[in-house]
Formats: sequence, C-alpha cells, structure tokens
Amino acid sequence: MAVEAEDAFQKELIELFVQEAHEWLQQIHVALDELQQGPPPDRHLKLAQTIKAGITNLGGSAATISLGDVERASFSTLPFVEAVENPASKISANDFILLCKQLGHIHTALTRATGVHFDADSVAESAECIPVTIASSELLAALRALEQSRSDGGLAHRNLVHTVIAQIEGLIGNGVTQCDVTSMRDFLNRLAAAEETFHASVAQQLPHVTEGLAQLMTAEAPAASPDRCQAVLDEVAQLWTAAQQVNASQAMTFFMGLHGFLSVVMQRRVVVAAQKYDAVESRLRAMAGLITAWVDAGRDERAAIGGLLPSQS
Repeated sequence: MAVEAEDAFQKELIELFVQEAHEWLQQIHVALDELQQGPPPDRHLKLAQTIKAGITNLGGSAATISLGDVERASFSTLPFVEAVENPASKISANDFILLCKQLGHIHTALTRATGVHFDADSVAESAECIPVTIASSELLAALRALEQSRSDGGLAHRNLVHTVIAQIEGLIGNGVTQCDVTSMRDFLNRLAAAEETFHASVAQQLPHVTEGLAQLMTAEAPAASPDRCQAVLDEVAQLWTAAQQVNASQAMTFFMGLHGFLSVVMQRRVVVAAQKYDAVESRLRAMAGLITAWVDAGRDERAAIGGLLPSQS
C-alpha cells in the first residue's frame, strides 16, 4: 500500500509539474518571439531574463521530482540564452536558431518523462522561421561606405542609398539595434516592382503620345481634332501620375510640362508651329532613354544595397 501511495503521490507531483511546465514554456516562447524582433536594449535584457528565469524554474522543478533528463536539458539551455542576453553584443540569427533547437530538446525530454505531449516540432519550425537580422549600426556603416565609393567612382546614382541611410538612422534613433533582413529585401523588391511597372507603362504609352502629336501636327487647328487632343492629354496625365508614384522627378517634371502645354493648346484652340511639335517629339524620344537609364541606375543601386545584407538561406 505504501508503494501505491508513493506512486500516486509521484503521479500527482508530475501532473502539477506538467501544468507549471506549460506555463513556463508559454512565457519563454512569448518572450523569445518578441526578443527576435530587435526590441530596445532595456526591453531586450528583460525578455532574456524572463527566458532564463523560466528555464531555471523548469530545471529546478524537474530536479525536485527526479526528472533527470528534463533537468539536464533545461540547465544545458542556459548558455544558449546567455548568448543572446546582452543587447550590446553581436547576436546572429544562428544564436536564436540554436536556442530554439535547444528548447526543442526540452520539449522532447518533457514528453518522454511525463507521457504528456509537448510539441517539439513547433519549436523546430519556429527555429527555421527566425528572421535574419543585421546590426543597425553595422548596416549604416556599410551603407555610408557604399555611398562614398559610388560617389568617388562617378557611378550613376539615384540617391536610393541615401534614402535607406536616412531610414536606418531613424531606426537607430528609435532604439532599434537590429534590422530585419526580410523587411529590407521586401522594401527593395517593392521598389523594383513599382519601377518596372512604370518602365513598362512608358514603353507602352510613349509611342501613343508620339503618334498623337504627329497627328496633331497635321491638323489645321486643335478645334478640328478635340478628341484626338484629349486622348493624347489623357495618356500624358497617366504617365505623369505613374512618374509621381515612383518619384521619378525628371520624368514627372517633363510630363507635367507637356500636360500643361497640351492643355493650353486644347483650351485656347491655338495653332502650334510644326517646329514646336518637332521639339516636343524630340524631347519625348530623349525622355524614353532617360527613363530607361533611371530604371537601370535604380536596379544597380538596389543590387549594391542587397549585397550588403546577409544571406537568408
């Protein structure tokens, strides 16, 4: 009977331990999720201490009911926590991956020792999803060096590097010590997609505008072809808007001026000399090349910025 009573008591202790273990693990994983996002230094330290306290409590409690494997797995995790504890130290994505994998070992040990399922697979999956980061100060220094080298080399530039520098300086000013590489690449990809769309619009619509201007040159007066003039005006307005959306300042200024010119021609129904149309058409053809060069320069500059970011593989 004494043995049965002792077994029942041990079973009750394990049940209580399982409840506590779930609570500690939940606190640990909530803190770890936030820690991976690069919080301010004070918050970073507090989160790391929360993780350490949870693991210490887990290991100590396991020791009191003789769950040796859980105890060892727990205390073996503390060095991995200490690797990410100091916000002033250089913390890599691999440090977080190793910590997550070690937490997975705790889950496995808990499941084996208690017979209650602790989902180690979800911890392993979260390790694979940990965002790759780069120290904000490190990225800022690299960007400044890139900006200087491109300037010294006389390379065509769009000030994209300068724009990103301003963004990183703002993040550092707000206490962000780590930059999410995925977010940085997403930002660069969005810029690329928008500019490629703009370039495609220009390639498609500029010939229509050029053709429309040629037709206006042959008309005796704008009053004789209001629909034709309005169609060209609408095309130019679309290009003006598209240039605004990607901040293509030179193209935006040109299309704004062309829109104003055509509006005056249409509203006042004036006859424009053929030489004036020829000059506008010449500027249109030149603008097509300038826009292509602008897009190419942006593509090159984004590639240079992307080259500063660590691999996400």
